[in-house]
Amino acid sequence: MITREAKLPVTRQAKLLGLSRAPVYYTPEPVDAADLAVMRRIDELHLELPFLGSRMLRDLLRGEGVRIGREHVRTLMRRMGITAIYQRPKTTERHLNHPVFPYLLRTLAITRPNQVWAADIT
Repeated sequence: MITREAKLPVTRQAKLLGLSRAPVYYTPEPVDAADLAVMRRIDELHLELPFLGSRMLRDLLRGEGVRIGREHVRTLMRRMGITAIYQRPKTTERHLNHPVFPYLLRTLAITRPNQVWAADIT
């Protein structure tokens, strides 16, 4: 879309397209060979043990002799699209013994200001 050989400057082309100029000038850096090897090993470990997070993966990699920190493992996991599988808290499920209170305003037609007031005590 944006070409440097066009008659219009790059800034004007980006403005006409409604784009930022940052992607025009950005050139992605290739991934380091050491990071590729670590990413390959993280992928293998994740396939074996999908419930491991960045801390446990870091410990396993350190046990194999790879000098790596948790934040770097986390960054590589995010780049690869890997997340740990674990049971999330069930915060929206209601307790069966808790009563469900009726909504008392369902049949009421509210036609004027200050006819109904509400308070939330949560």
